[in-house]
Amino acid sequence: MQLLPSLAALTESSAFDLVVVGAGGAGMAAALFAAIAGQKVLLVERTEYVGGTTAWSGGTTWIPGTRHAAGVNPQDTLADAKRYLDNAVGEHSPAALRQAFLDHGAEAVELLENRSEVHYRAYPKHPDYISDLGGSTLNGRALEPLPFDGRLLGNLFALIRPPIPEFTVLGGMMVDRTDINHLLALGKSFRSFQHAAKLLARHALDRLRHPRGTRLVMGNALVGRLLVSLSQHPNVTLAMNTSVKRIQRDTTGIRAVTLVQDGQHRSVAVTQGLVLASGGFNRHPQLRQDLLPGIPADWNPAAPGHTGEAHGLAQNIGAHYGQGGLSPAFWAPVSKRQRQDGSTAVFPHFMMDRAKPGMLTVNQAGQRFVNESTSYHLFALALQQTGNLPAYLVCDAVALRKYGIGMVRPGGKGLEPFLADGYLTQADTLDALAQQLGIDAPGLRSSVAQINAYAETGVDPDFQRGSTAYSQNMGDPAAGGKNPNLGPLRQAPFYAVRLYPGDIGAATGFATNADAQVLGEDNTPIPGLYAVGNDMHSIMGGVYTAPGITLGPGVVFAYLAARHAAARNNL
Repeated sequence: MQLLPSLAALTESSAFDLVVVGAGGAGMAAALFAAIAGQKVLLVERTEYVGGTTAWSGGTTWIPGTRHAAGVNPQDTLADAKRYLDNAVGEHSPAALRQAFLDHGAEAVELLENRSEVHYRAYPKHPDYISDLGGSTLNGRALEPLPFDGRLLGNLFALIRPPIPEFTVLGGMMVDRTDINHLLALGKSFRSFQHAAKLLARHALDRLRHPRGTRLVMGNALVGRLLVSLSQHPNVTLAMNTSVKRIQRDTTGIRAVTLVQDGQHRSVAVTQGLVLASGGFNRHPQLRQDLLPGIPADWNPAAPGHTGEAHGLAQNIGAHYGQGGLSPAFWAPVSKRQRQDGSTAVFPHFMMDRAKPGMLTVNQAGQRFVNESTSYHLFALALQQTGNLPAYLVCDAVALRKYGIGMVRPGGKGLEPFLADGYLTQADTLDALAQQLGIDAPGLRSSVAQINAYAETGVDPDFQRGSTAYSQNMGDPAAGGKNPNLGPLRQAPFYAVRLYPGDIGAATGFATNADAQVLGEDNTPIPGLYAVGNDMHSIMGGVYTAPGITLGPGVVFAYLAARHAAARNNL
């Protein structure tokens, strides 16, 4: 791979088989698939880092029917996966695109694992999110990237977008769910002690030579594996800090793109295809106002590169957005805190706190309004209903020590900075907590009394918390209650953080066919133009069906786009 020093290194006669706009997970995958096929590829990234939001994500990749599924769930079939998607998504997306995803997912993964450094494993238990629907499974479809040694990248390691600081420990050590469980059991299990000791020793050595840990997990591991794989292909050129300012189309299709970097412009010819993988519309001011009215941009926890700039260029040559989605975005509840450097930390509450025993969420009236153990997408949609903003995640001292809350780590120590800046609210009584939060005290007392009673019976008649396999997986069976998601709030002091709905990715994107070709206004393909990842209208139709349902289709349609482009005759 050639890392382009500047646009001056390109001549006006430069030409590439495939140009990929955006070096997030889907864009890097498209570039890698094309490189494996022998295509000459230009990968264009507008920021100083590769990885996009994938680098900040869990890296989970939902692709049914792979060889990994057989090891944990041999009974699962593609027919079951189709039934689940039909039940969950229905008419919110074209069935033909969902079928293409299912038909080609396994071969995309097979090609990656056979011809690159990208390798996955199936997490032993990772349920589909709507686990009470027919066709859902508890495991096998959600793949996670194997941890990766960032030292293998050499100087390229500095190109990977660092993880969210609040998701690391000890000054930049990444941990995944397995690591967290071992760290929490450090004093209870010799196996956990051994695991933690190895992590800490490795990190100590890393900090002698690197600004952060080089043991990459989750999304950083996937990005690292994609980058090292791309680095092995001399037919790939990577242009950083570079934007696309114009897409040139004629009667035969996409002909060229104009790039800009530090005020310098350069036009390059496109001989087979242009892939849009710029991350979605979410940070484009006008598109955000149109599609997500009333949701401030500073509630968005995603990486900063997806400005939507490429969307306007594509719309100018006939591209249009898909229709019929249940929601224009995918969502998660987030909490916010200003860092010492003045930037804002936006923390998504995926799984570590809200569904655990001793936690509940209330609105301005002090009342529960949502099943706290539902998927983060449905939770955040409920936040957007009248009277629920901000909402408050409330816990007692026992739950705080055991699980932490938001950016506050388990253990119950080091609370002072969080209390001082108002991120965390603490009080010795529920009435005092309600007064500090400005919510209804009788409502909060009543909600806590109800959840305490439900913890005794193990049944939540109001919102059915802990009633599905998915929600139970979010709980804590080791807590010893009748319901792994329910536990009382009794021990003072009591704590709360404020929650907001954060858009974690675009569900609305460009309408495409089953080869990821972007469709024009007459719904015929624009020759040579493709969209993948969050630039492509989601095949999930705005329904969050399972973990990794942005990355999974992103990888599979990157494969289909690269394959289709490689098969085209030169324009």
